[in-house]
Amino acid sequence: MIARLIALSVRAHWMVLFLFLAVAALGTWQLFKLPIDAVPDITSNQVQINTVDPRLSPEEIEKLVTYPVEISLAGIPGLETTRSISRNGFSQVTAIFSESTDLYFARQQVGERLTQVTENLPDGVQPQIGPVTTGLGEIVMYTVGYTNPDGKGAKKMAGKAGWQPDGSYLTPEGELLTDEVAKAGYLRTVQDWIIGPQLKAVRGVAGVDSIGGYAKTFVVEPDPTKLTSYGISYSELGEALEDANLAVGANFFNRGGEAYLVRVDARVRSGDEIRNAVVATRGGVPITVGQIADVKVGGDLRTGAGSLNGKEAVIGTVLMLIDQNSRIVAESVTEKIDQVSKTLPPGVDVNIVLNRAELVGATVGTVETNLTEGALLVAAALFLLLGRKLIN
Repeated sequence: MIARLIALSVRAHWMVLFLFLAVAALGTWQLFKLPIDAVPDITSNQVQINTVDPRLSPEEIEKLVTYPVEISLAGIPGLETTRSISRNGFSQVTAIFSESTDLYFARQQVGERLTQVTENLPDGVQPQIGPVTTGLGEIVMYTVGYTNPDGKGAKKMAGKAGWQPDGSYLTPEGELLTDEVAKAGYLRTVQDWIIGPQLKAVRGVAGVDSIGGYAKTFVVEPDPTKLTSYGISYSELGEALEDANLAVGANFFNRGGEAYLVRVDARVRSGDEIRNAVVATRGGVPITVGQIADVKVGGDLRTGAGSLNGKEAVIGTVLMLIDQNSRIVAESVTEKIDQVSKTLPPGVDVNIVLNRAELVGATVGTVETNLTEGALLVAAALFLLLGRKLIN
């Protein structure tokens, strides 16, 4: 049998060479797709449930949120144990399943239990299941900041988007940012509405976390003296602001055999729209918000911050789906960031500060160097020992 195989190989040597090259090419292609990582992921099968309610203290979070959620998970097939964290306004419950349990089946079961327990939680509280990732799912970390903080060294053109001569920043939408809170809030807006959604579309990405900056808000600071003079209460002002921020559909009407949709769109989009909102009328004259309060762009309360070289910045972290190739996903995310950075507003840039692909490449390079040096040392030792015997 072996003799026939050798004879066939000699006669069809071109076919043997072709098969050899095909197998070698296939092996090389698969080599670059191997899920090589610098750190092995030994995270157990788990599903995290996060709940946020700023109104509750840690003790209330434990009694009203964490405990009911934990109890609702009891009896799920494959569930081994649960653990939880209760902090000020935040609850996290981690359900750990057996290794044989399909993760997506576990998430489905947890989602069904959460639907049932939501009605027993405080009003407005909605538990959310965390992304399909693990503790080692952070593959790329980047910062969003201004190219020239405070406009120093930047090209300034009055009236055009970017830094202005007076040190303020003009957004492409025409909003002038004059204070540090507003500038930091704009960075967070860029991250949440421009960069983050595009990175989530990259194959293998489970989600994008954001910290730093401020969640943009419109701050209305009433003047008590003016409120008293016009006879307007704080509750009336609050109701007027709610009424001025409304969008409803008003059905449709027929005209000439065509149906025209009717809607009322009064959503607030700028500070000027809030200032022009009518609160009340006195003697037939409308009283607007701008006459009794100061309206400006502000930021929501936060418990942390992000910085780059001592300057305010927004930090984004890309999370990888479980069982994905971290090197390939990180490279895809890096390419996407390069594309997105070209479409950002003037004066805003993205800097990658952590790339798992570089770590994996450095680790593999170290292993290759050690193996090569070890092989050369072994060959040299064998040559010195065996070669001397051959000479003798």
